[in-house]
Amino acid sequence: TNNKNKRAIMADERSMPLCSRLSYSVGHFLNDLCASMWFTYLLVYYHSVLGFQNTCAGILLLVGQIADGVCTPLIGYESDRTPGCGRYGKRKSWHLVGTVSVLLSFPFIFNPCIGCGQETPQWVGLTYFIPFIVIFQFGWAATQISHLSLIPELVTNDHEKVELTAYRYAFTVIANITVYAVAWLLFKFQAGQVDDPAMTDSLGWQDVSVFRNLALIVVGLGAVFSLLFHVGTKEKGLVLPKPADEDGERQPVLQRAPPHSLMQWKHWLKEPAFYQVAMLYMCTRLIVNMSQTYISMYLTNSLMLPKNYIATIPLVMYVSGFVSSLFMKPVSRLIGRYMTYFVGLLLILAFAYWVMVDVKMGKAVYGAAVLLGAGSATILVMSLSMTADLIGNQTQSGAFVYGAMSFTDKVANGVGVVIIQSLHPCHTQICCPACVWFYHHIMVIVTGGVAFVAALSLCSILIWPIKIRISLSTITGLMGTDSEDVGGTQVVN
Repeated sequence: TNNKNKRAIMADERSMPLCSRLSYSVGHFLNDLCASMWFTYLLVYYHSVLGFQNTCAGILLLVGQIADGVCTPLIGYESDRTPGCGRYGKRKSWHLVGTVSVLLSFPFIFNPCIGCGQETPQWVGLTYFIPFIVIFQFGWAATQISHLSLIPELVTNDHEKVELTAYRYAFTVIANITVYAVAWLLFKFQAGQVDDPAMTDSLGWQDVSVFRNLALIVVGLGAVFSLLFHVGTKEKGLVLPKPADEDGERQPVLQRAPPHSLMQWKHWLKEPAFYQVAMLYMCTRLIVNMSQTYISMYLTNSLMLPKNYIATIPLVMYVSGFVSSLFMKPVSRLIGRYMTYFVGLLLILAFAYWVMVDVKMGKAVYGAAVLLGAGSATILVMSLSMTADLIGNQTQSGAFVYGAMSFTDKVANGVGVVIIQSLHPCHTQICCPACVWFYHHIMVIVTGGVAFVAALSLCSILIWPIKIRISLSTITGLMGTDSEDVGGTQVVN
């Protein structure tokens, strides 16, 4: 009987067909398209195109990050406790709400405020853009948390989680490649329409139409892939009972299969492993997002490259990330998740060292971009897999865990950007020679410096592996929780 049960469990773990995996993987495509524009082009657009001061552009990004950070754990909590829209599923219901919010708000973020011009006071623009940014970040958070929360519910095997996460990241890379490829085409088309070389090499008000068209293309493509996700993904966990059993007793109309434990959001706050993974995830996101945010500034102000490089270099980064994502599963099987994450950190540190020693690398920046892209993809996929490992079979509170992790990363990113923008040596649209060294140092710090902190966090996980432990008093308050005593420590099964 035990062998039959094991075979049934193994068959269930492999029961997710390829079409279902692909349909799930595209569910975050709209978010990825928007995030690519948000982190790569927001500061460039508001500072270099619309002419906002560095601090004002940083405030807009901070408002978005704080809104996202606040919404994320709240949405995670509500996603865990609400049943959703009928039989549609609670995760997919929240995903739909988030998708609609993103589609309605994002195009306004990369368009000048209605009736505004180059002489409009900046406080008017701030007042106009903030509501759209808040709505967008709410929708982005709802889509992200609901999509991530489906991973532990769709698959249970650890390697299957890595594979599904790698599928998801592969489409994240495709989304970023799409954004940068379209941006390159739009810049190329604009260069063919303008005769002034200064307008084709430097950013300014003339580029408003480029970013507006890019935003509209992004929401159009994202809407199509979101539809594919909702049609092709079936959320598990809902049990449709028979109308009556053999004794004639009627069953509830709709019930959810009971989880292995009743671990709630407040119990995660007492778990040391929760903070270990949160620290690692925060450092990972800081490396990925901050490097993506300032790579455009580094290219145009430190390396003095033409503006089309802000499309081609990120494109190279994500192509290398896509290639590396194809090897995630076999490499993690061979050396484990922790060592795979460490390999990604080595690639990030190699990029930081290259930037530090080669001040005028020129076209060699393509090689450095390959290192940064491959390293970022590796550490991001592995950190998400570790988060899924932390949740394990506690899927009833999985959205809160993902929400809390995302909260740390959003707030850290927002605060980091504001600090950097406040330290900026220039307060005008045209940068001075001091910007050359400023963005050079920023790229080294946000990659190499944060990678060193991430390595320390990884060491703590190697010493104290990811494992859920709850004190005896906490377990006493969990009605119906199964636990066992291991070495004097209560461990939730």
